Amino acid sequence: MPARAHDSPRLVLQGEQCLLSGDWTLAALRSRLLFLRTQLMRSRGMPAWDLSGVTRIDSFGALLIWRAWGQREPASLVLPETLRGAFSRVQAFAALKPERVRHARFDPVVALGRRVMRWGEELAIFAGMLGMVVIEGVRLLGSPRSLPAREFSAALYKTGVQAMPISALVGFLIGIVLSYLSAIQLRNFGADAFIINILGIGVIRELGPVLVSILVAGRSGSAITAQLGVMRVTEELDALAATGVSVHQRLILPKVIAMACVMPLLVLWTSAAALAGGMLAAQAQLGIDWLFFFSSLPYAVPLPNLYIGLVKGAVFGVAIALIACHFGLRIRPNTESLARYTTSSVVSAITAVLLLDAVFAMLTRNFGLPLR
Repeated sequence: MPARAHDSPRLVLQGEQCLLSGDWTLAALRSRLLFLRTQLMRSRGMPAWDLSGVTRIDSFGALLIWRAWGQREPASLVLPETLRGAFSRVQAFAALKPERVRHARFDPVVALGRRVMRWGEELAIFAGMLGMVVIEGVRLLGSPRSLPAREFSAALYKTGVQAMPISALVGFLIGIVLSYLSAIQLRNFGADAFIINILGIGVIRELGPVLVSILVAGRSGSAITAQLGVMRVTEELDALAATGVSVHQRLILPKVIAMACVMPLLVLWTSAAALAGGMLAAQAQLGIDWLFFFSSLPYAVPLPNLYIGLVKGAVFGVAIALIACHFGLRIRPNTESLARYTTSSVVSAITAVLLLDAVFAMLTRNFGLPLR
């Protein structure tokens, strides 16, 4: 059936009486809304209203008229029974009052408890995901060919090869800055040669792994979270689950193994770039020849420091990959959740790297640093 044409809404003033007619619906009022709203505002306080000529009305039209009445029925009102339902709904909604927020003295404690419970929930979900990854890893030992080769190689390329230029640049500049600042202090005490010890220990043992991990957490960690989040938004994860493909085997495990393999190599690459920058700055500031620098480096930095740096890189890489995948799977199908969890992923990964570095510092305080 063809749609019924709208009767134009009209408002007529006759003395102290206001006569309404036509359709008072949103569709009919749209073209004359500003004019009728002005007329209704002028009609406020009218003691008599006649709505017998109104053919149709919806909640929008009833709300306009209700506000013109001052949110109470006028003294004299002609209202057909067919229209009373719309005004009853508007009146019931207007009678609702928002609850007043009560500020109790224990609100900060309650907020802290809720945050702790939320953290506990996140840790429980993370532990569940970690258990599934471990199970898939044990299964992979029995059948190595089950590892998705394309996903693994793609993760190696994206997290390793593509991160080499920025990591080398940052490492080179950090090495120059560290060498320059150390040279200023060592020159005052005539201990120029000890700059090799400072650069070697600082870069290979501590600064190299931490610097690379922070770069990878901000670059590759956020990319992993966003990738899994987009797959959640486009329902690709649901499609994998529906076809019986394990998300942990297909998506998470290749990224974790790739990060564990590529992070030690990035640590070596960045540490070499930082030492190169420090060597150039030491030669310019203190006149230390680069041949002397390289020949003295093995004596200044014992080999266990290199092993510690490589192990740190692997552990940090696994932690970054797991945290990024955890927050990626937590994303809900909306853009606000995607942005929030991506930010949380980067912040949590960097925090975890710093905490793990502190744990490594306590566990390895007697290795590679002999007391003389």
